[in-house]
Amino acid sequence: MGTLESGGAQEGEEREQITLSLAAAVVLRRVMEKFPHSQSHPFLPGANPSLALTLDSSHIGPTTPSGQTIALHSPHSATRTREPDSRELRNMELIQDTSRPPLEYVKGVPLIKYFAEALGPLQSFRARADDLLISTYPKSGTTWVSQILDMIYQGGDLEKCHRAPIFMRVPFLEFKAPGIPSGLETLKDTPAPRLLKTHLPLALLPQTLLDQKVKVVYVARNAKDVAVSYYHFYHMAKVHPDPGTWDSFLEKFMAGEVSYGSWYQHVQEWWELSHTHPVLYLFYEDMKENPKREIQKILEFVGRSLPEETVDLMVQHTSFREMKKNPMTNYTTVPQEFMDHSISPFMRKGMAGDWKTTFTVAQNERFDADYAEKMAGCSLSFRAEL
Repeated sequence: MGTLESGGAQEGEEREQITLSLAAAVVLRRVMEKFPHSQSHPFLPGANPSLALTLDSSHIGPTTPSGQTIALHSPHSATRTREPDSRELRNMELIQDTSRPPLEYVKGVPLIKYFAEALGPLQSFRARADDLLISTYPKSGTTWVSQILDMIYQGGDLEKCHRAPIFMRVPFLEFKAPGIPSGLETLKDTPAPRLLKTHLPLALLPQTLLDQKVKVVYVARNAKDVAVSYYHFYHMAKVHPDPGTWDSFLEKFMAGEVSYGSWYQHVQEWWELSHTHPVLYLFYEDMKENPKREIQKILEFVGRSLPEETVDLMVQHTSFREMKKNPMTNYTTVPQEFMDHSISPFMRKGMAGDWKTTFTVAQNERFDADYAEKMAGCSLSFRAEL
């Protein structure tokens, strides 16, 4: 990582300063190394005043939320003037080792420790009538539909969709992690009309979203594929507790003892809400089967239209293959201390029916019996494979 030096003019050059949190500096450096000419970099909005970077104006880079130009020389162009203080050292320790903290329960719902801490400040959030909320249970196509909606909002302009990573373009409401701007902080710099993302069950959803009748695009995925994908995600995303063995994780999943609680309750309560609130309820398997048809549903729901050739382009560029290799959607810009892609990529397979490679016969029988009991009387119907 580059060193730090104090601000000040050098002969023939103009220098400006921007303050970044330690984690923001790590991510900014990594993105700058990969994309030296990018016009936007993650974690700039809401950065904490922990580090002062002085950057050379020989390469003009992105701008701050206040409109200042950030001059970019290279990711290694600064020099250190002082040692970090105790608060900064603690921040570095948090970044380097999230320690896989245990889940914390809020209103009976288990959550990632840091996300549980974000719910208090989230009460200050005020929804706008033109907001659009993307809601899913984890590992159900959230990033996929987020990219689709951002492309719709950008009129199918691919260049605009490369302006920043998806988690900056679509703020994650309850997100919080050591040293990184929270979802609320990111949201402050998001222009209207805003796309928002959440995994929260209704019991924890900010009431303002319901009061404002904010439109919701909800995506549901069959429980078996969700369980397998979630298990791998638990392994690579270190803000989760250790997942243990696949067999023990599956039992926790069925019992609703994983982050965000019960899949069964989540998909059912949002389905019920769709009868009284503007919710477009989509199925992951339908999107895999015919993405163009489902994109047309989304366009109609949000009251927009695009030429057919633009929709075809969207289908191509929001395919799993394209998104998996796109750094603006595959989460490779997130520090390894939080997401370790050497354990498992964030975007792993993106298939319907892959659960069959993981479930044993006994596990499948146990799961089916539990599923039948918990989904009894529900009109929802899922396809476990295509």
